[in-house]
Amino acid sequence: MALDLKKFFISNQHCNKIISDDYMFIEFNCPIEMENFKLWTEIPFLAYIVSGRKDWTTLNKTYCLKEGDAVFVRKGVFKTKQYFEENYCSLLFFITDDFIRRFCKEHHEALPKTSADFLENQIYKINVNDPLSSLFLTVFNYLKAGKEIPKGLVEMKFKDLLFNITIDPLNRELVALFNSIQQVEKTNLNDVMIKNFQSDLTLEEYARLCGRSLSTFKRDFQNHFKETPGKWLNNKRLEYAKMLLQNQDLNINDVCWESGFKNTSHFNSAFKNKYKLPPNQFRKEHYNL
Repeated sequence: MALDLKKFFISNQHCNKIISDDYMFIEFNCPIEMENFKLWTEIPFLAYIVSGRKDWTTLNKTYCLKEGDAVFVRKGVFKTKQYFEENYCSLLFFITDDFIRRFCKEHHEALPKTSADFLENQIYKINVNDPLSSLFLTVFNYLKAGKEIPKGLVEMKFKDLLFNITIDPLNRELVALFNSIQQVEKTNLNDVMIKNFQSDLTLEEYARLCGRSLSTFKRDFQNHFKETPGKWLNNKRLEYAKMLLQNQDLNINDVCWESGFKNTSHFNSAFKNKYKLPPNQFRKEHYNL
């Protein structure tokens, strides 16, 4: 089951944090015993690695992050792997789409004009130059101080971070994403679902990921995909499981979990109903494994 990152940090009393309506700053010290972790977020965020190492894995790519690295993480479901050489500490800057839209409108003349060719990634690596590193560490010191910080000052620092990131030509892919967010008022339902169908979220959680109420999500989904969310998810997961069966390193249980099914008995019966053979037999007859 994937962890709801927003709920986790809001309820966690041991994290240093600053919360507002449109943003949230977190100092996160990951427990050293926690090696693998699956999470999902309905709000995009910036992550700056203060110490340690961690791998972030999306549907089709793994990003290896170390001390001094920074990334922008879009809405979605991710897997992480921590390394045990040292404690992992990161700064997380959650930022709503509305905040990004206001920022882009406020600074539209200064922001680079970029094409929309870079919108497929789930995670965007950020070039961390000296000024940006100093800004990250300034916010880190605010959080470590544990004192009440005026929200106006916090928002100003947040905008400074975004401005330093967006004027750097090496971050043009992220600027393209920000520009696309500015131009679209509603989260792209097709984009979210295609990238996250294999995750075992509830329909309510998928609705939040798509920025909609459950009833609006179901209506928009039916209009776009021409079938119910449950039926579409089942078919997409079975197609993905069929592809995963080609990987001989994965057993049937692995294929079940990786494709988004919660138990093997349901997976086996659903697979047989669609492909006329149980997964193990299908693998033997079609892939000679």
